[in-house]
Amino acid sequence: MAEMYPDESIYNLIPQDEIKAAKMPRYTSRFRGMVKEEMQKNRALNKTMGPAKVDVPSPEKFLQKHSKELKETERGDILDFTERPFQYEDHDRRKPPVPARTEKPVMGIQTKKNFINSNAVEMMMAVPKKPKPIYVDTKRGDKQLLETSGLVPKFVHKKDFGETPEYLVRRNEETRIAHEEYEAYVKERLRQGAMKQLSDEERQTVLQGLKKNWEELSQQYQGLSVVIDTVPKKNRKERLENEMKQLEKDIEMIEKHKTIYIANN
Repeated sequence: MAEMYPDESIYNLIPQDEIKAAKMPRYTSRFRGMVKEEMQKNRALNKTMGPAKVDVPSPEKFLQKHSKELKETERGDILDFTERPFQYEDHDRRKPPVPARTEKPVMGIQTKKNFINSNAVEMMMAVPKKPKPIYVDTKRGDKQLLETSGLVPKFVHKKDFGETPEYLVRRNEETRIAHEEYEAYVKERLRQGAMKQLSDEERQTVLQGLKKNWEELSQQYQGLSVVIDTVPKKNRKERLENEMKQLEKDIEMIEKHKTIYIANN
């Protein structure tokens, strides 16, 4: 009822009965009785050491010597069984028993060789091994094998050391044949008059003319305006750059090759 009114209501001063919430019924297993019965069953039968009532043997029936052994009349077939030697069913496939300490079984091939003396003679006649060459590469004395260090000249001792490899010989032969064929072709074309060779004076004249043209184009290129804001200016700049690049290629080719041939039209 207190929740129906505000905190400052006068009805809050009236004591209210505490309403307890109803609890759900506790769960009980349907096997409870069966489990309880099984737990109580046979629980206190043997609480002490052994059964509660034990038949005490009579003092007259004490244990006598050989009283537990079977008599000959009671043995029956057991007597015959014990007289036969025991054998396993797979005795044919079983390994032989371990020899006793007193036995000296013969194992493997027998020899009369005295291995102690023979080994001593071999060691006295053997050549001592030579130590492997090493080198020290640190101040602490770390040792490394000299053979794998690269400091030993191993390749100079090969049979084919100093000889030209086969692939280089073949390549040089192909280059020589190609050069001879080219020389023959040039001589034949010169004989036919299809082309001629430039002399040194003509070569120098052509080279000077190309350099002079490049200087003229360079002066024109340097005279362009700094701001390229129109299409004609842009086209003129690109044309000058292309012509200068072509002249540079031609100058480099003529300076590189001393012999130049010109085809006759």
